[in-house]
Amino acid sequence: MESIYDKLVKKEATLAVIGLGYVGLPIALEFARKIKVIGFDINAKRVEMMQNNIDPSNELEAADFDGCDIKFTHKLEDLKAATFYIVAVPTPIDDSKLPDLTPLLGASSTVGQVLKKGDYVVYESTVYPGCTEEDCIPVLEAESGLKFMEDFKVGYSPERINPGDKVNTLSSIVKVSSGCDPESAEHIAKTYELVVEAGVHRAASIKVAEAAKIIENTQRDVNIALINELSIIFNKLNINTYDVLEAAGTKWNFLNFRPGLVGGHCIGVDPYYLTHKAKQVGYHAKIINSGRYVNDSMGFYVGKQTVKKMIGHGKNPMESKVLVMGATFKEDVSDIRNSKVVDVIRELESFACKVDVIDPHADSIEVFEEYGFEITPKSTDDYDAIIIAVNHEEYTNLSESDLRGMMRDDKGIIVDLKGIYKGKIKEMDYWSL
Repeated sequence: MESIYDKLVKKEATLAVIGLGYVGLPIALEFARKIKVIGFDINAKRVEMMQNNIDPSNELEAADFDGCDIKFTHKLEDLKAATFYIVAVPTPIDDSKLPDLTPLLGASSTVGQVLKKGDYVVYESTVYPGCTEEDCIPVLEAESGLKFMEDFKVGYSPERINPGDKVNTLSSIVKVSSGCDPESAEHIAKTYELVVEAGVHRAASIKVAEAAKIIENTQRDVNIALINELSIIFNKLNINTYDVLEAAGTKWNFLNFRPGLVGGHCIGVDPYYLTHKAKQVGYHAKIINSGRYVNDSMGFYVGKQTVKKMIGHGKNPMESKVLVMGATFKEDVSDIRNSKVVDVIRELESFACKVDVIDPHADSIEVFEEYGFEITPKSTDDYDAIIIAVNHEEYTNLSESDLRGMMRDDKGIIVDLKGIYKGKIKEMDYWSL
């Protein structure tokens, strides 16, 4: 009897990807160069863009769609042709910083409605250990009327897509995969090996694969929180953090983390999934929660330090104007989800400062819908402080005279969160984390 993998390779079966964002679309296109693929997204407008070789996330070029055997759709009926389903939808947190499984369970319901005997479902969305088996599979069973293990198989293979990164791509990063039994685990791993040149690590179980993914981002979050806390201490000691890191970095095993705003849909979110699950089993995750507190506070800290600097120069915050350069959650991407730059802006506004925000990558309409402010079309020449919040490539080569030309007077303040102008600002007041 032919395996599901064999049928996919022979194009006798079709793979479907549910959710075509930063994670789903690259996966769908990679597979579509080898096998038949259905790309499904509930947003009809996004689907139409992809049908015209346009990536709504602005990560891929039109040429990346060439030579792909893929059908983009938002219609449930079209999903019935698939046999192997990959779910790659967002897993955000709500206003109380609790896991919001609405997109994930909605996608599970969608797949459940078209699920057939012998089908496979693989989840890529970042979740807490146990979520696939405890939350998603019951939905698949309820919607399909089928029995897990007996009628269909499930696996988990966490995404490792890094937005804006053209070097570490899907094919070049080792993929972790898992299945609900040895047979499914092997078929799932072999399927991913079609597109992942770096190889596939076969995790011991679905829960192990879920846990592996969530600690990747939790580890980074805690390490960045430590450096952020050190930067606060060093600021009080009047020491430049980047000077300290440069010196400490000469040791061979020093971990090269940098201070900054920790936002986005991964590092700023995933640890809350783990702390939520830990609480369910009766453990309060002290270090992880402390790290989250530090990182979630950095935007307000930056805003307050900027205001203190302006007051130190005799400027009244209520009469001051600040330029914030960058609104996305990281450099050289258009993604604004969970951007902590917003916290900087809110803190400045709480002191009645007038704030302009510029960003060559962010969509002004999207920013307004998400956060309630607009991207300023063009900077002016009357700012009291400039905060370089995101080190977009467009900002890295500005000279001190360029920045001085945007200032109201000689008492202008440069706040450089990533230290990209360290040693380059000689005449103006310069501060970095």
